[in-house]
Amino acid sequence: MAALSIVIGVKNYTSWSMRAWLGLKRTGQPFEETTVYWGAPGFRERLKALSPSGRMPVLRHGERVIWDSLAIGEYLAETFPEAGLWPDDRQARAMARAAACEMHGGFPALRRHMRMNIRKRLPGKGWGPGVAEDVDRIVRLWLDCRARFGRGGPYLFGRFTNADAVYAPVVTRFRTYAVPLPPAAQAYADAVWNAPEVRAWVLGALRETHVIPDSEL
Repeated sequence: MAALSIVIGVKNYTSWSMRAWLGLKRTGQPFEETTVYWGAPGFRERLKALSPSGRMPVLRHGERVIWDSLAIGEYLAETFPEAGLWPDDRQARAMARAAACEMHGGFPALRRHMRMNIRKRLPGKGWGPGVAEDVDRIVRLWLDCRARFGRGGPYLFGRFTNADAVYAPVVTRFRTYAVPLPPAAQAYADAVWNAPEVRAWVLGALRETHVIPDSEL
């Protein structure tokens, strides 16, 4: 089998990289991991040499190069169907993709004011304009997915899928900023936080020492 490798950013801060990495980890396939440290000397040149778009993440599978976290998730689901990265049911799968796309392109207030920072605890911070509305929409989406398709497991669609990988960085944000959640949403967030792949990412973030000043509140 062709070798798999992924280029990611600093685990403490990079939600986009986390999403793709979780899907890759979920496949159970061995892979090489390269971290580009944002702001380090020569990082832009190094990133351009590794990424066609000059951004992260980037997945390489033999001669194939896939960038963008959603595209990586789709590629992994097609290449390793045994990993079950999308729900089996067509209706559930359509909703899972819609939920993932909504996160991928939405919630700008949450992204702006509650920046991902796994190592920090900032209760009460980050509640800028529009954040409460973003949080409310995310919670309603989680609860709807769980109610309609969550039987058989603790995740949005029962088992862990790309949809959970997409929302895992949100779970880290909610912990960092101590966002209060209704019990059912908190139970889902706890399940994601304790997923083996997420724990592995978090432990990696806690071991890092690199700091990106612009990402520190």
